[in-house]
Amino acid sequence: MSKNKEATIQFYEGVSEPVVPEIRLTRGKDGSTGQAFFIFEKPQALSKLSSGEIIGMKMIDEEGELTTKEVKARFVDGSPTFVEAVYSWRNKDDFERFMRFANSYAKSNGLGYSEK
Repeated sequence: MSKNKEATIQFYEGVSEPVVPEIRLTRGKDGSTGQAFFIFEKPQALSKLSSGEIIGMKMIDEEGELTTKEVKARFVDGSPTFVEAVYSWRNKDDFERFMRFANSYAKSNGLGYSEK
């Protein structure tokens, strides 16, 4: 068994998406509910080399995995150009778990975090 602790995102079982998305968060007034919006520009998942249908997105880290089925492709001039995914949480524990994944993913990909 691999001891790879890198956080990753997958659209296909066992295939990590190398394109790092833009991620934006929204939260309800009390902070317990909200959504994370992922935008992948020209992801490998849409390349001609990828086979199969995207039925969801997995966010995998050392704690396990989070999943969402809210994934759709956006087309520009008839070609799939973007993948958009939405992950929703309904309580503070789910939000804190998502943020732990987001921090692990940022570290794994050399990213920073900023609040606007």
